[in-house]
Amino acid sequence: MIAVSGGKVLTMAGKNYEVGTVLIEDGKISQVVEGVREPEGWEIIDARGMVVMPGLVDAHCHIGVVEEIYRQDGDDANEAVDPVTPHLRALDAINREDLGFQDALSGGVTTVVVGPGSANVIGGEMVAMKTWGATLEEMILKSPVGLKAALGENPKRNYGSQKKSPMTRMASAALLREALVRAKDYMRKVAGAADGKGDPPDRDLKMESLARVLSGEIPLRVHAHRADDIMTALRIAKEFNVRLIIEHCTEGHKVAEELAKNGVDAVIGPVIINRAKVELKEISLETARVLAEAGVNFAIMTDHPVVPVQHLGISAGLTVRGGLDEEKALRVVTSDAAGILGLADRIGSLEPGKDADVVIMDGHPFDVRSRVVRVLISGVTVYDVRKPVNRN
Repeated sequence: MIAVSGGKVLTMAGKNYEVGTVLIEDGKISQVVEGVREPEGWEIIDARGMVVMPGLVDAHCHIGVVEEIYRQDGDDANEAVDPVTPHLRALDAINREDLGFQDALSGGVTTVVVGPGSANVIGGEMVAMKTWGATLEEMILKSPVGLKAALGENPKRNYGSQKKSPMTRMASAALLREALVRAKDYMRKVAGAADGKGDPPDRDLKMESLARVLSGEIPLRVHAHRADDIMTALRIAKEFNVRLIIEHCTEGHKVAEELAKNGVDAVIGPVIINRAKVELKEISLETARVLAEAGVNFAIMTDHPVVPVQHLGISAGLTVRGGLDEEKALRVVTSDAAGILGLADRIGSLEPGKDADVVIMDGHPFDVRSRVVRVLISGVTVYDVRKPVNRN
């Protein structure tokens, strides 16, 4: 039993405490109360003068899949020989020993979504996971948490250079549609066989993954920077009646009303980036504000290692410079991100019954001078600025 006592508590659940205490039992938050509480017999973590908040959630990155220091040997993001690979699972490429996990803890990031890259039209399944655990399996929160797809420059660049399809945006959209049509036919045959109408089809892992999207079990998460690519993704999602999340959404400010009208969520970013390619021509810190004003639900990503995962908090802070409300900017890397992932019952806020993923900082999370002092995941101290990372 642990009491994180006396800090300024940002619950991200509607009520904050200038001086409060977070009580933790069996890895879960049992209470969040006003004032200093130090129950006898409990482990007391003195947070006086500190900010206490839920762990940050990076809703899109490649930690463990693209290892910064190993270059080609540690880059497992793209199986760039087939544009349609829905059966690939990012989980199978994650190296638990990637130094990025230590970096995440140092930045207060306790949950990440890891996905394949964007060289393929359909890249594979994404996983939501904690940034600490004795084993990879222990770290998994939800797998899969979405199916990664991509439109725009990346598939064109990869396959066009090989003189293979897709060489155009038309072909990328056609390949995505074709795969979904095949999956619908596969599902029809499986259902028919279950009703005694014909033999079941041979098992097909690609079709099974796409079937999870078509049945509504997981969303289709489409990499799309430019407004026209965003609208193509929306068009296809409406055709097949699937839940859509736009990844990056760089020009989302141009089509914010359409996204809001159709209930499409977004994961925007990376925020700290230059115009590295044509699709980033109109990158703006104001995109977050425009999306919020339109009523679009969104989170923020680092796309690690594009932006180091430990800079997620600062990335969110920069959206405030672009006009986003400060409290909203905190929510998009905590409670709002958790909601988009379907994990709001476990993470994203300090509330009774949720995982005790708690970050203690010596200042406001958007102040570049602030440091993460301590991080707890499921009630275990996994980072202490005064000690090495706990890997046990």
